[in-house]
Amino acid sequence: MPGLTENIRIRSIIGRFLEHSRIFHFAAGAEDPLDGEFLIGSGDWMHRNLSERVEAAVPILERRLRARLWEILEISLADRRNAWEMQPDGSYVQLFPDEHDGISAEGTHAAMMRLALARHAV
Repeated sequence: MPGLTENIRIRSIIGRFLEHSRIFHFAAGAEDPLDGEFLIGSGDWMHRNLSERVEAAVPILERRLRARLWEILEISLADRRNAWEMQPDGSYVQLFPDEHDGISAEGTHAAMMRLALARHAV
């Protein structure tokens, strides 16, 4: 919507798992992303669900948890293997990896599994 949504990005990650996050980040003028506002929300914000039931979003206040959410967002925004971006008309365009290595080509789910295994091994 002109004047309201030019700085909003909506990205859909479609891959190995049906489970997915609903993370909302609002920079709110903060230079450090962790100083912005973070919310997590329930599953499917689709018209049929929003008009038939209650969907909730809650703020995340603890900095350690905000850091983890920011990590997930950075990985998701780097993904060009499983990602689709919403266009101004509401349609989605599939992204394709620019490189043959890194998260861009690896994808969100593979990157998150790799990180989880590395953290578990420590």
